Amino acid sequence: MGNYWYANGNFDEAITCWEHSSRLDPGFPTVFRNLALAYYNKVQDSKRALTAMETAFALDGADARLLMELDLLHKLCNYEPWERLRLLESLPELVDQRNDLYLERLTLYNQLGDFETAKALINARHFQPWEGGEGKIVLQFCTANVELAKQAIENGDPARAIALLNELDVYPDNLGEGKLPGKPENDISYWKGIAYELLHDAAAARAAFDQAKQGNITPTQAIFYNDPQPDNIFYQAKAWQKTGNEKYARAIFENMLVFAKEHLHDKIRIDYFAVSLPELMVFDQDLDEKNHIHCLYIMGLAYLGHYEKALAQECFDKILAKDSNHIGAIVHKHCNLL
Repeated sequence: MGNYWYANGNFDEAITCWEHSSRLDPGFPTVFRNLALAYYNKVQDSKRALTAMETAFALDGADARLLMELDLLHKLCNYEPWERLRLLESLPELVDQRNDLYLERLTLYNQLGDFETAKALINARHFQPWEGGEGKIVLQFCTANVELAKQAIENGDPARAIALLNELDVYPDNLGEGKLPGKPENDISYWKGIAYELLHDAAAARAAFDQAKQGNITPTQAIFYNDPQPDNIFYQAKAWQKTGNEKYARAIFENMLVFAKEHLHDKIRIDYFAVSLPELMVFDQDLDEKNHIHCLYIMGLAYLGHYEKALAQECFDKILAKDSNHIGAIVHKHCNLL
């Protein structure tokens, strides 16, 4: 009866039925899983949702889908990356059963700054695309290599940095995804330019910076996985700085600030027929909050470009207080090269 009422939009009645069912049979994991979804999605009670999902997984600890949903709920409730990783690492065989769980595990290593482990985990598995997962493994592959390249630059090894960045020219087959035509790679080109500068190869550095300057400089909301990201605009402007046009770079950063402040409190609605969202939609997500975080990120990058690091750090801290898993805020907050 609970399933019937839920399918027909009577969520209060569905919850009442499922709660009664859970009392009649407290060993039935599915009813607790259903309650978790209803509590989170329909009455916005994340605390009860967590309790219900934890109960479901405790009752059926061999169900990898329940682990995936529990971890997703932990993520939405802003659990720290190390907390989430501790759970996933305690259940390696279960994690290995699902691409999405395995991806979350290696993503957490990137978020915690262990890029070598993230890269090793990527290399150890053959991935297959899934609905809601488009572009995710590619993002982590690129993140690991770019961050390792930045570490190499900091450690005085620009040749290794270039080798790592060149690995991103063609994605390995095990990712299960190729590079989208016209994919912006402004950050990759920018860091190549920095590495070539350190090697005293002015021509190669200039070519890399010129490549990094290419692309659209207009900020936009980023709801779908293939939407333009503000990082690309940021590194375009940084490349303009490196090639002597500070005025144009500052205009780009100022435009980012104007956009972010204007759209910080927008109400976001999505088209039913839109392309895949960047998250598996088990639990409803607050798109207004995601937009707010996105605008804070644009502001943080703009302040970083303006050399106002204290204001940039303030934005990144606000983001991480709301979403401790935001990889962009994490890596730019801790970057010493910008």
